[in-house]
Amino acid sequence: MYDEAELLEAKRQIDSTVHKIQGVIKTFEAKERLERYKSQLTLAKRRLKAFGIATQLIEDELGRLKQ
Repeated sequence: MYDEAELLEAKRQIDSTVHKIQGVIKTFEAKERLERYKSQLTLAKRRLKAFGIATQLIEDELGRLKQ
């Protein structure tokens, strides 16, 4: 198991990465020839979903630690 400090740091790092990925998605979506960036956009969106799942799991574990 991980302690609270490790979980909070992991969440902080994920939140930072999510913010960057959201910027990448906005950049790709603003491109003129969006179809050219379809695979990169799909990858970025899948990563966002995966990080969302990881964040939820971390928050669940933090909740259990506080009980």
